[in-house]
Amino acid sequence: MRGIVVKASAWLVIGAGVVTLAACQTPGEKPAPAAAPALEASLGRVELVDWASSYEAGGVVRARQVAVVSSRVVAPVVEVRVKAGDRVSRGQVLVRLDDREAGAQATRASASATGMRLSFEAAQAERRSAESSVVLARATHDRVKGLREKNSATAQELDQVVAGLAAAEARLAGATARVAEAEAGLAAAKAGEEVASVGASYAVLTAPFNGLVSNRQVDPGSMAAPGVPLLTIEDTSAYRLEVRVDESRAHLVAPGTPAEVRIDRSADAEDTWGKATVAEVESVDPALHSFLVKLDLPQSAGLRSGVFGRARVMGPSARVLAVPAAAVVRRGQLTLAFVVDAAGVARLRMLSPGREGQGRVEVLAGLAAGDRVVLAPPVSIEDGTPIAGAAEGARK
Repeated sequence: MRGIVVKASAWLVIGAGVVTLAACQTPGEKPAPAAAPALEASLGRVELVDWASSYEAGGVVRARQVAVVSSRVVAPVVEVRVKAGDRVSRGQVLVRLDDREAGAQATRASASATGMRLSFEAAQAERRSAESSVVLARATHDRVKGLREKNSATAQELDQVVAGLAAAEARLAGATARVAEAEAGLAAAKAGEEVASVGASYAVLTAPFNGLVSNRQVDPGSMAAPGVPLLTIEDTSAYRLEVRVDESRAHLVAPGTPAEVRIDRSADAEDTWGKATVAEVESVDPALHSFLVKLDLPQSAGLRSGVFGRARVMGPSARVLAVPAAAVVRRGQLTLAFVVDAAGVARLRMLSPGREGQGRVEVLAGLAAGDRVVLAPPVSIEDGTPIAGAAEGARK
């Protein structure tokens, strides 16, 4: 019983102490939380910078030189020696057509030229004979005329040699005309022979330059005709990016204007901006209210026709507010930054971003020039976290 009384008395003393402590505490007052430790972080500033205006447009990469191989005659396709993806050299045979008809025409033209050549030679021989006859007739005429003056020849004999000379000269004129005719016929036959030879060469289609066969549209047995594409060959040594630009941006683009380009290569390749130059600017299309701009691309092993790319043309500079890109925090659809106040405490603030480039982000709203921001905010930072040395830096 005595042990029970002692224990009861001890509990009464403890309870009285608790009541006394509760009575001493002010109603509604909470214990002060422990101060958060200062966080080490690098700081940057929001500044006014000169930012060049720019315009971006998407387009497609195309080879600077593209040749569509087609036939100049109507003929069946006998052989196709290449396929899409093959590399070809200048002068390499690509397609052969049926050349039997062209060959027959060439043979006929050659025979005709040979005949006209023989006719020309015969006409020349005839003219030489006529020239000899004229020489003989003229000598006879002069001899008889001298005898007639001495009354050693009769008038009839003189008339005969005069007529003989006239006839010889007429035969010479005819022979000269036939030589000219034969010469003209020979020239025509030679031209026909050359045309037939050229026509026969149309049966063999060769590569116009070193390049890559990008498309094959014909197989043996097909009928080739003028204007019908058979193969497409691209010069892989030089490419261009073709983009359409709105007509309101015409003042930004002119031949020779420097630009930046980015080519989409693959999912695992890093796409970076490279240098390019505006090569051609076509007229404005009235239907689309835009114009086509062609930019010469630097040589690269990964370029291929049909790849998508973007071009960025720089314009005049303007004064804008910018924050270091390392200070920008993106959470879902929100863009935030930790701004350090005069007390050295990081405050989370939302901002409206604009353009990005050169390690900065344009600030449209939410920050002011001179604001200090936390660069590369660590995961542990939150609104209200003190930054080590930030308060002292603000006083300085």
